[in-house]
Amino acid sequence: MVFDFLRGTKQENLPEQKASRTGPVVAYHSSGRVAWSPRDTVSLTKTGFAGNPVGFRSVKLIAEAAAALPVVLQDAERRYDTHPLLTLLARPNLAQGRAELMEALYGQLMLSGNAYLEAVPGDGLVPVELHVLRSDRMHVVPGSDGWPAAYEYAVGGQKHRFHVTEPSPICHIRSFHPQDDHYGLSPMQAAAMALDVHNAASRWSKALLDNAARPSGAIVYRGADGQGVMSAEQYDRLQSEMESHHQGARNAGRPMLLEGGLDWKPMGFSPSDMEFQKTKDAAAREIALAFGVPPMLLGIAGDATYANYQEANRAFYRLTVLPLATRVTAAVSSWLSAYSGEAVELKPDLDQVPALAAERDAQWARVTQADFLSEGEKRALLGLPARDEGSADG
Repeated sequence: MVFDFLRGTKQENLPEQKASRTGPVVAYHSSGRVAWSPRDTVSLTKTGFAGNPVGFRSVKLIAEAAAALPVVLQDAERRYDTHPLLTLLARPNLAQGRAELMEALYGQLMLSGNAYLEAVPGDGLVPVELHVLRSDRMHVVPGSDGWPAAYEYAVGGQKHRFHVTEPSPICHIRSFHPQDDHYGLSPMQAAAMALDVHNAASRWSKALLDNAARPSGAIVYRGADGQGVMSAEQYDRLQSEMESHHQGARNAGRPMLLEGGLDWKPMGFSPSDMEFQKTKDAAAREIALAFGVPPMLLGIAGDATYANYQEANRAFYRLTVLPLATRVTAAVSSWLSAYSGEAVELKPDLDQVPALAAERDAQWARVTQADFLSEGEKRALLGLPARDEGSADG
Protein backbone atom coordinates (compact mmCIF):
# COMPACT_ATOMS: atom_id res chain seq x y z
CA MET A 1 0.00 0.00 0.00
CA VAL A 2 1.17 3.54 -0.81
CA PHE A 3 -0.16 6.55 1.11
CA ASP A 4 -1.02 9.48 -1.09
CA PHE A 5 0.06 12.57 0.88
CA LEU A 6 -1.66 14.91 -1.53
CA ARG A 7 -5.08 13.33 -1.19
CA GLY A 8 -4.75 11.57 2.16
CA THR A 9 -5.78 8.20 0.73
CA LYS A 10 -4.18 4.81 0.36
CA GLN A 11 -3.59 3.31 -3.10
CA GLU A 12 -2.74 -0.19 -4.26
CA ASN A 13 0.80 -0.90 -5.58
CA LEU A 14 0.41 -0.62 -9.34
CA PRO A 15 3.13 -1.17 -11.98
CA GLU A 16 4.85 2.08 -12.81
CA GLN A 17 3.90 3.28 -16.28
CA LYS A 18 6.19 5.52 -18.32
CA ALA A 19 5.51 6.91 -21.73
CA SER A 20 7.26 9.39 -23.96
CA ARG A 21 5.37 12.55 -24.66
CA THR A 22 6.34 12.25 -28.32
CA GLY A 23 5.08 8.66 -28.55
CA PRO A 24 1.64 9.52 -29.92
CA VAL A 25 3.22 11.84 -32.47
CA VAL A 26 5.70 9.22 -33.65
CA ALA A 27 2.98 6.56 -33.83
CA TYR A 28 0.74 8.83 -35.84
CA HIS A 29 3.52 9.93 -38.15
CA SER A 30 4.72 6.39 -38.91
CA SER A 31 1.32 4.91 -39.54
CA GLY A 32 0.80 4.12 -43.21
CA ARG A 33 4.29 5.32 -44.10
CA VAL A 34 5.43 4.61 -47.65
CA ALA A 35 8.46 2.32 -47.82
CA TRP A 36 11.08 3.80 -50.14
CA SER A 37 14.32 2.09 -51.07
CA PRO A 38 17.63 3.44 -49.68
CA ARG A 39 19.22 6.28 -51.62
CA ASP A 40 22.89 5.29 -51.34
CA THR A 41 24.85 4.40 -54.47
CA VAL A 42 25.03 0.65 -53.85
CA SER A 43 21.29 0.29 -53.16
CA LEU A 44 20.29 2.48 -56.12
CA THR A 45 22.56 0.48 -58.41
CA LYS A 46 20.94 -2.77 -57.31
CA THR A 47 17.34 -1.56 -57.53
CA GLY A 48 17.62 0.94 -60.37
CA PHE A 49 20.18 -0.65 -62.68
CA ALA A 50 20.53 -4.36 -61.91
CA GLY A 51 16.85 -4.73 -60.95
CA ASN A 52 15.00 -2.41 -63.33
CA PRO A 53 14.92 -2.81 -67.13
CA VAL A 54 14.17 0.86 -67.84
CA GLY A 55 17.02 2.12 -65.66
CA PHE A 56 19.38 -0.55 -67.02
CA ARG A 57 18.63 0.29 -70.64
CA SER A 58 18.83 4.04 -70.06
CA VAL A 59 22.30 3.82 -68.50
CA LYS A 60 23.54 1.35 -71.13
CA LEU A 61 22.15 3.41 -73.99
CA ILE A 62 23.85 6.62 -72.84
CA ALA A 63 27.15 5.00 -71.83
CA GLU A 64 27.50 2.95 -75.01
CA ALA A 65 26.52 5.82 -77.30
CA ALA A 66 28.90 8.28 -75.62
CA ALA A 67 31.77 5.75 -75.51
CA ALA A 68 31.34 4.94 -79.22
CA LEU A 69 31.71 8.58 -80.30
CA PRO A 70 34.88 9.15 -82.37
CA VAL A 71 37.21 11.65 -80.69
CA VAL A 72 39.83 14.02 -82.07
CA LEU A 73 42.85 15.57 -80.39
CA GLN A 74 43.88 19.06 -81.43
CA ASP A 75 45.44 22.25 -80.21
CA ALA A 76 45.09 25.82 -81.41
CA GLU A 77 47.03 25.13 -84.63
CA ARG A 78 46.64 21.53 -85.71
CA ARG A 79 44.71 18.29 -85.38
CA TYR A 80 46.79 15.23 -84.49
CA ASP A 81 46.55 11.91 -86.26
CA THR A 82 49.14 10.36 -83.94
CA HIS A 83 49.96 11.43 -80.41
CA PRO A 84 51.03 9.70 -77.17
CA LEU A 85 47.69 10.64 -75.58
CA LEU A 86 45.77 9.04 -78.46
CA THR A 87 47.91 5.92 -78.08
CA LEU A 88 47.17 5.83 -74.35
CA LEU A 89 43.43 6.20 -74.91
CA ALA A 90 43.41 3.52 -77.60
CA ARG A 91 44.81 1.01 -75.06
CA PRO A 92 44.44 2.48 -71.57
CA ASN A 93 45.24 -0.79 -69.75
CA LEU A 94 45.75 -4.47 -70.43
CA ALA A 95 42.09 -5.38 -69.83
CA GLN A 96 40.28 -2.57 -71.64
CA GLY A 97 40.23 -0.61 -74.85
CA ARG A 98 39.03 2.96 -75.26
CA ALA A 99 35.37 2.01 -75.68
CA GLU A 100 35.33 -0.24 -72.61
CA LEU A 101 37.12 2.33 -70.45
CA MET A 102 34.87 5.20 -71.51
CA GLU A 103 31.71 3.11 -71.15
CA ALA A 104 32.68 2.29 -67.55
CA LEU A 105 33.47 5.97 -66.93
CA TYR A 106 30.12 7.16 -68.30
CA GLY A 107 28.30 4.37 -66.48
CA GLN A 108 29.76 5.36 -63.12
CA LEU A 109 28.78 8.98 -63.77
CA MET A 110 25.18 7.96 -64.58
CA LEU A 111 24.84 5.65 -61.58
CA SER A 112 26.41 7.78 -58.86
CA GLY A 113 26.95 11.27 -60.29
CA ASN A 114 30.72 10.78 -59.84
CA ALA A 115 33.40 9.21 -62.01
CA TYR A 116 37.02 8.63 -60.98
CA LEU A 117 39.87 7.95 -63.38
CA GLU A 118 43.27 6.84 -62.04
CA ALA A 119 46.55 7.49 -63.87
CA VAL A 120 49.46 5.08 -63.40
CA PRO A 121 52.61 7.16 -63.88
CA GLY A 122 55.57 5.90 -65.86
CA ASP A 123 58.99 7.09 -66.91
CA GLY A 124 57.67 9.40 -69.61
CA LEU A 125 55.40 12.44 -69.52
CA VAL A 126 52.28 10.44 -70.34
CA PRO A 127 50.78 7.88 -67.88
CA VAL A 128 51.30 4.27 -68.85
CA GLU A 129 47.78 3.13 -67.82
CA LEU A 130 44.35 4.52 -67.00
CA HIS A 131 41.80 2.80 -64.74
CA VAL A 132 38.19 3.61 -63.83
CA LEU A 133 37.62 3.34 -60.08
CA ARG A 134 34.29 2.46 -58.51
CA SER A 135 32.64 5.58 -57.17
CA ASP A 136 30.98 3.80 -54.22
CA ARG A 137 34.44 2.93 -52.88
CA MET A 138 35.92 6.41 -53.23
CA HIS A 139 35.83 9.06 -50.53
CA VAL A 140 36.90 12.69 -50.92
CA VAL A 141 39.15 13.99 -48.14
CA PRO A 142 38.78 17.80 -48.01
CA GLY A 143 41.63 20.00 -46.89
CA SER A 144 41.60 22.98 -44.55
CA ASP A 145 40.58 25.26 -47.41
CA GLY A 146 37.64 23.05 -48.40
CA TRP A 147 39.20 21.79 -51.64
CA PRO A 148 39.96 18.06 -51.99
CA ALA A 149 43.34 17.27 -50.43
CA ALA A 150 43.20 13.52 -51.12
CA TYR A 151 41.02 10.70 -52.42
CA GLU A 152 40.65 7.59 -50.28
CA TYR A 153 39.77 4.28 -51.95
CA ALA A 154 38.48 1.54 -49.62
CA VAL A 155 38.09 -2.14 -50.51
CA GLY A 156 37.44 -4.92 -48.01
CA GLY A 157 38.78 -3.07 -44.99
CA GLN A 158 41.90 -1.86 -46.81
CA LYS A 159 42.34 1.78 -47.80
CA HIS A 160 44.62 3.57 -50.20
CA ARG A 161 44.97 7.33 -50.20
CA PHE A 162 45.73 9.29 -53.36
CA HIS A 163 47.15 12.68 -52.39
CA VAL A 164 46.23 15.55 -54.68
CA THR A 165 49.46 16.74 -56.28
CA GLU A 166 50.31 18.42 -59.57
CA PRO A 167 49.52 16.59 -61.74
CA SER A 168 46.82 14.79 -59.78
CA PRO A 169 46.71 10.97 -59.87
CA ILE A 170 42.90 11.09 -59.85
CA CYS A 171 40.56 12.78 -62.31
CA HIS A 172 37.25 13.38 -60.54
CA ILE A 173 34.33 14.12 -62.87
CA ARG A 174 31.05 14.94 -61.17
CA SER A 175 27.66 16.13 -62.24
CA PHE A 176 26.05 19.25 -60.86
CA HIS A 177 24.76 19.01 -57.30
CA PRO A 178 23.26 22.16 -55.77
CA GLN A 179 23.69 21.00 -52.17
CA ASP A 180 27.03 19.18 -52.13
CA ASP A 181 30.52 20.62 -52.47
CA HIS A 182 32.37 17.39 -53.30
CA TYR A 183 29.96 14.88 -54.85
CA GLY A 184 27.63 15.00 -57.83
CA LEU A 185 23.92 14.21 -58.17
CA SER A 186 23.11 11.25 -60.38
CA PRO A 187 20.03 10.80 -62.58
CA MET A 188 19.44 7.58 -60.62
CA GLN A 189 18.83 9.62 -57.46
CA ALA A 190 16.43 11.94 -59.26
CA ALA A 191 14.51 8.94 -60.63
CA ALA A 192 14.52 7.00 -57.34
CA MET A 193 10.80 7.46 -56.61
CA ALA A 194 9.79 6.44 -60.13
CA LEU A 195 12.10 3.41 -59.88
CA ASP A 196 10.39 2.31 -56.67
CA VAL A 197 6.96 2.66 -58.27
CA HIS A 198 8.02 0.72 -61.36
CA ASN A 199 9.65 -2.07 -59.35
CA ALA A 200 6.61 -2.33 -57.06
CA ALA A 201 4.38 -2.60 -60.13
CA SER A 202 6.52 -5.41 -61.50
CA ARG A 203 6.33 -7.30 -58.20
CA TRP A 204 2.56 -6.83 -58.17
CA SER A 205 2.31 -8.23 -61.71
CA LYS A 206 4.45 -11.21 -60.71
CA ALA A 207 2.18 -11.88 -57.75
CA LEU A 208 -0.83 -11.87 -60.08
CA LEU A 209 0.88 -14.36 -62.38
CA ASP A 210 1.56 -16.61 -59.44
CA ASN A 211 -2.16 -16.49 -58.61
CA ALA A 212 -3.62 -17.26 -62.05
CA ALA A 213 -2.73 -13.83 -63.46
CA ARG A 214 -5.87 -12.04 -62.15
CA PRO A 215 -8.93 -12.58 -59.95
CA SER A 216 -10.82 -14.10 -62.84
CA GLY A 217 -13.96 -14.89 -60.87
CA ALA A 218 -15.65 -15.85 -57.61
CA ILE A 219 -17.19 -19.11 -56.38
CA VAL A 220 -20.56 -18.56 -54.77
CA TYR A 221 -21.98 -21.26 -52.46
CA ARG A 222 -25.66 -21.77 -51.88
CA GLY A 223 -26.67 -24.70 -49.71
CA ALA A 224 -29.81 -26.77 -49.91
CA ASP A 225 -31.54 -24.45 -47.45
CA GLY A 226 -30.60 -21.41 -49.52
CA GLN A 227 -28.04 -20.18 -46.98
CA GLY A 228 -24.51 -19.41 -48.24
CA VAL A 229 -22.70 -20.84 -45.24
CA MET A 230 -20.16 -23.64 -45.66
CA SER A 231 -18.90 -25.91 -42.96
CA ALA A 232 -15.27 -25.71 -41.93
CA GLU A 233 -14.54 -29.04 -43.59
CA GLN A 234 -16.14 -27.98 -46.88
CA TYR A 235 -14.27 -24.69 -46.86
CA ASP A 236 -10.89 -26.32 -46.23
CA ARG A 237 -11.47 -28.89 -48.94
CA LEU A 238 -12.46 -26.26 -51.51
CA GLN A 239 -9.49 -24.08 -50.59
CA SER A 240 -7.09 -27.01 -50.97
CA GLU A 241 -8.48 -28.00 -54.37
CA MET A 242 -8.27 -24.41 -55.65
CA GLU A 243 -4.63 -24.05 -54.58
CA SER A 244 -3.50 -27.40 -55.97
CA HIS A 245 -5.51 -27.61 -59.21
CA HIS A 246 -6.43 -24.10 -60.36
CA GLN A 247 -3.91 -21.51 -59.09
CA GLY A 248 -0.61 -20.66 -60.73
CA ALA A 249 0.53 -20.14 -64.30
CA ARG A 250 0.74 -23.88 -65.08
CA ASN A 251 -2.99 -24.28 -64.29
CA ALA A 252 -4.14 -21.28 -66.34
CA GLY A 253 -7.27 -22.13 -68.35
CA ARG A 254 -7.84 -25.46 -66.64
CA PRO A 255 -11.57 -26.29 -66.43
CA MET A 256 -13.20 -26.37 -63.01
CA LEU A 257 -15.57 -29.08 -61.76
CA LEU A 258 -18.17 -27.67 -59.37
CA GLU A 259 -20.36 -29.75 -57.13
CA GLY A 260 -23.92 -29.02 -56.05
CA GLY A 261 -24.46 -25.66 -54.44
CA LEU A 262 -21.39 -24.02 -56.06
CA ASP A 263 -21.73 -21.40 -58.78
CA TRP A 264 -19.04 -19.57 -60.77
CA LYS A 265 -19.27 -15.80 -61.25
CA PRO A 266 -16.74 -14.51 -63.80
CA MET A 267 -14.98 -11.20 -63.13
CA GLY A 268 -12.97 -8.92 -65.41
CA PHE A 269 -10.39 -6.21 -64.87
CA SER A 270 -11.66 -3.38 -62.71
CA PRO A 271 -11.04 0.26 -63.65
CA SER A 272 -8.38 0.42 -60.91
CA ASP A 273 -6.52 -2.50 -62.53
CA MET A 274 -6.47 -0.66 -65.84
CA GLU A 275 -5.19 2.53 -64.19
CA PHE A 276 -2.47 0.50 -62.50
CA GLN A 277 -0.85 -0.30 -65.84
CA LYS A 278 -0.96 3.39 -66.75
CA THR A 279 0.82 4.19 -63.50
CA LYS A 280 3.59 1.75 -64.39
CA ASP A 281 3.98 3.30 -67.86
CA ALA A 282 4.07 6.78 -66.33
CA ALA A 283 6.82 5.67 -63.94
CA ALA A 284 8.82 4.28 -66.87
CA ARG A 285 8.53 7.60 -68.71
CA GLU A 286 9.70 9.47 -65.61
CA ILE A 287 12.78 7.25 -65.39
CA ALA A 288 13.59 7.89 -69.03
CA LEU A 289 12.99 11.62 -68.51
CA ALA A 290 15.48 11.76 -65.62
CA PHE A 291 18.18 10.22 -67.81
CA GLY A 292 17.35 12.28 -70.87
CA VAL A 293 16.40 9.31 -73.05
CA PRO A 294 13.35 9.68 -75.34
CA PRO A 295 10.84 7.01 -74.23
CA MET A 296 10.39 6.02 -77.87
CA LEU A 297 13.97 4.68 -77.92
CA LEU A 298 13.15 2.45 -74.94
CA GLY A 299 9.99 1.02 -76.48
CA ILE A 300 7.68 2.69 -73.94
CA ALA A 301 4.17 2.83 -75.34
CA GLY A 302 2.01 5.91 -75.30
CA ASP A 303 4.72 8.50 -75.99
CA ALA A 304 4.40 10.56 -79.17
CA THR A 305 6.71 13.48 -78.42
CA TYR A 306 8.74 12.88 -81.59
CA ALA A 307 7.35 12.25 -85.06
CA ASN A 308 9.53 9.22 -85.74
CA TYR A 309 12.38 7.14 -84.37
CA GLN A 310 15.01 9.01 -86.37
CA GLU A 311 13.99 12.35 -84.90
CA ALA A 312 14.01 10.90 -81.39
CA ASN A 313 17.48 9.45 -81.96
CA ARG A 314 18.76 12.81 -83.21
CA ALA A 315 17.35 14.57 -80.15
CA PHE A 316 18.92 11.93 -77.90
CA TYR A 317 22.38 12.61 -79.32
CA ARG A 318 21.97 16.37 -79.44
CA LEU A 319 20.45 16.87 -75.97
CA THR A 320 21.98 14.04 -73.92
CA VAL A 321 24.96 12.23 -75.44
CA LEU A 322 26.92 15.15 -76.91
CA PRO A 323 26.74 17.48 -73.87
CA LEU A 324 27.83 14.62 -71.63
CA ALA A 325 30.65 13.44 -73.91
CA THR A 326 31.89 17.00 -74.50
CA ARG A 327 32.11 17.73 -70.78
CA VAL A 328 33.80 14.42 -69.90
CA THR A 329 36.37 14.51 -72.73
CA ALA A 330 37.21 18.13 -71.87
CA ALA A 331 37.86 17.16 -68.24
CA VAL A 332 39.97 14.15 -69.25
CA SER A 333 42.04 16.13 -71.79
CA SER A 334 42.65 18.95 -69.30
CA TRP A 335 43.77 16.39 -66.71
CA LEU A 336 46.10 14.56 -69.11
CA SER A 337 47.50 17.84 -70.43
CA ALA A 338 48.93 18.46 -66.96
CA TYR A 339 51.04 15.31 -67.46
CA SER A 340 52.22 16.02 -71.00
CA GLY A 341 52.60 19.79 -70.56
CA GLU A 342 50.76 20.43 -73.85
CA ALA A 343 47.64 22.54 -74.26
CA VAL A 344 45.69 19.95 -76.23
CA GLU A 345 41.94 19.41 -76.40
CA LEU A 346 40.11 16.11 -76.69
CA LYS A 347 36.55 16.33 -78.03
CA PRO A 348 33.97 14.30 -80.00
CA ASP A 349 34.22 14.39 -83.78
CA LEU A 350 30.76 15.55 -84.77
CA ASP A 351 31.38 14.90 -88.46
CA GLN A 352 31.53 11.14 -87.81
CA VAL A 353 28.26 10.83 -85.87
CA PRO A 354 25.66 9.26 -88.21
CA ALA A 355 22.73 10.64 -86.21
CA LEU A 356 23.93 14.20 -86.84
CA ALA A 357 24.93 13.77 -90.48
CA ALA A 358 22.06 15.87 -91.85
CA GLU A 359 22.71 18.72 -89.42
CA ARG A 360 26.44 18.74 -90.11
CA ASP A 361 25.91 18.71 -93.88
CA ALA A 362 23.64 21.73 -93.59
CA GLN A 363 26.16 23.54 -91.38
CA TRP A 364 29.02 22.84 -93.77
CA ALA A 365 26.94 24.12 -96.68
CA ARG A 366 26.03 27.36 -94.86
CA VAL A 367 29.63 28.04 -93.82
CA THR A 368 30.99 27.26 -97.29
CA GLN A 369 28.57 29.68 -98.94
CA ALA A 370 29.42 32.50 -96.51
CA ASP A 371 31.75 34.48 -98.79
CA PHE A 372 32.20 37.26 -96.24
CA LEU A 373 34.08 34.89 -93.90
CA SER A 374 37.78 34.15 -94.19
CA GLU A 375 39.09 30.59 -94.33
CA GLY A 376 40.29 30.83 -90.74
CA GLU A 377 36.87 32.02 -89.54
CA LYS A 378 35.15 29.20 -91.39
CA ARG A 379 37.44 26.61 -89.81
CA ALA A 380 36.81 28.08 -86.38
CA LEU A 381 33.04 27.89 -86.89
CA LEU A 382 33.35 24.23 -87.83
CA GLY A 383 35.48 23.46 -84.78
CA LEU A 384 38.67 22.95 -86.78
CA PRO A 385 42.08 24.29 -85.78
CA ALA A 386 43.93 26.86 -87.84
CA ARG A 387 45.59 25.36 -90.91
CA ASP A 388 49.26 24.48 -90.45
CA GLU A 389 50.75 24.68 -93.92
CA GLY A 390 53.99 23.01 -92.84
CA SER A 391 52.38 19.96 -91.33
CA ALA A 392 50.58 17.04 -92.89
CA ASP A 393 48.39 16.72 -89.79
CA GLY A 394 46.74 20.15 -90.16
